[in-house]
Amino acid sequence: MKTVAMMGLGAMGSRMAERLLEAGYPLVVYNRTQSKANNLVEKGAMRAATPRQAAEQADIVFSMVTDDVASQAIWTHPETGGILGLNANKIVIESSTLTPSWIQQLQGKVQETEATFMDAPVAGSRPQAEQGILVFLVGGSEETVQEMTPILEVMGGAILPAGPTGSGSALKLAVNVLFGVQIAAFSEMLGLLERSGFARDIAIEMLGKTPVVSPALKGASGLIAADNFAPMFPIDLVEKDFRYAAQTAERLGTTAPVTEATRQAYQAAQEAGLGGLNIVGVAKLYQP
Repeated sequence: MKTVAMMGLGAMGSRMAERLLEAGYPLVVYNRTQSKANNLVEKGAMRAATPRQAAEQADIVFSMVTDDVASQAIWTHPETGGILGLNANKIVIESSTLTPSWIQQLQGKVQETEATFMDAPVAGSRPQAEQGILVFLVGGSEETVQEMTPILEVMGGAILPAGPTGSGSALKLAVNVLFGVQIAAFSEMLGLLERSGFARDIAIEMLGKTPVVSPALKGASGLIAADNFAPMFPIDLVEKDFRYAAQTAERLGTTAPVTEATRQAYQAAQEAGLGGLNIVGVAKLYQP
């Protein structure tokens, strides 16, 4: 089996790495905080001291980090960047939620090494990563997508080819914004209903029986009802994705007024000290 590197061992990357180990793939792991790799190393993974070393030791190199800045650091550092460990025999899969513009820049840098590149961010959170049922939103050539499908299936329950490089990242921003808009609007209206005399659980139950509540929103409303704000998709990352979507719209010469307005709700949640909570924590802004 080909050796795989996972760079970035946060909530998602560590769980994806676990799935690869369980499937028998030789695995190299890198994380800026080295201690986060200890559990995986104990289970058989090889530790890399730098992103460059991780890329040098692997045939397929995944990255799962928080944002453009982290991705730039992990790939393009002049001495330790992963780009320096690539060659024509390697495949890079960037699974972080990033701006399409940086994805296209990164593709260019990877192509200079003659390695193959695809962006494959995921829809899903920690439970889906643990169960191996993430949805991969893939931008890349049809040939590369087909070649990488078996390894993606170890971690994902569905693979959606979105088009050329950058398409996966654009689709991921759209998915996250659509979800975040629903959560913010639901939270506002739930607060309104509570102030109108509804008990919170009754309001959530009644709204859930109407056709306007999507399956995703229904699941999220259950977390609000249970006061379960444990971070699966933290508000800090939600705000980042809304910001990236708005920046992308501006770069493409269009506007995103709903995105911008909803982003303000998540910024208000951050200012209220809720940034580390799960996305549904925005409901706390409106609770009486």
